[in-house]
Amino acid sequence: MKLKLERPLVVFDLETTGINVSKDRIIEISLLKIFPEGHEELKTYRVNPGIHIPAETSEIHGIYDKDVLDKPSFKELAPGLVTFLTECDFCGFNSNKFDFPLLVEEFYRVDIPFEIDHRKFIDVQRIFHHKEPRNLKAALQFYCNKNLENAHSAEADTIATWEILKAQMERYEDLPSDLAGLHNMSGQNNLADLAGRLVYKGDDIVFNFGKYRGKRVAEILSRDAGYYKWMMGGDFPSQTKNVLTKIFLSTKSND
Repeated sequence: MKLKLERPLVVFDLETTGINVSKDRIIEISLLKIFPEGHEELKTYRVNPGIHIPAETSEIHGIYDKDVLDKPSFKELAPGLVTFLTECDFCGFNSNKFDFPLLVEEFYRVDIPFEIDHRKFIDVQRIFHHKEPRNLKAALQFYCNKNLENAHSAEADTIATWEILKAQMERYEDLPSDLAGLHNMSGQNNLADLAGRLVYKGDDIVFNFGKYRGKRVAEILSRDAGYYKWMMGGDFPSQTKNVLTKIFLSTKSND
């Protein structure tokens, strides 16, 4: 394997009740843990989200309310997941924009802040689109000459994602062989929060949306506390609010 790992890499995929990070819930999660020496460990869970799964969503992934009624809640699974994910980096397909932010949000909902500092996030879709713009099914066919069976099954998509990454590493000689290089290529290196509402501009964190886009967060919060209150009461992910609060409190300590 050309990919160089210094610690375990977790390739994962989620099936969810919808696509709103702040409101929707995980109903299936599959985690394939690849150890530096090459050993692999696969875990897949169905999850009772505690809310209704919309019919239009169930039609996509085939998971209905009845299928998760007797399954554990995320709160019940969280302690074991935290242990399994300790000191791991992450890899997924379109995971940087949705899957990973939602996973972190679920931990926050059960009062288990999931730290992301010093972790690497590899988005195989970013590499794929950088080289061959298509989707997961086409990627598996293109790189591995395989058909994707059971598409929108978390386990099938997880295994397909790992196979694609390995094939990409073999196919493209110019791809970085370390996670730091792939992390940067995945476009995650300038985000201050997972949702991309706050980004780094040099050493500063700036807003990436709204009327203060491009403005230093610390500067705005020091003179417009109402904007902080608005964001804390708004429909923003918990992890975004956590980053915002740290900056807000730092402005108060400097007063």
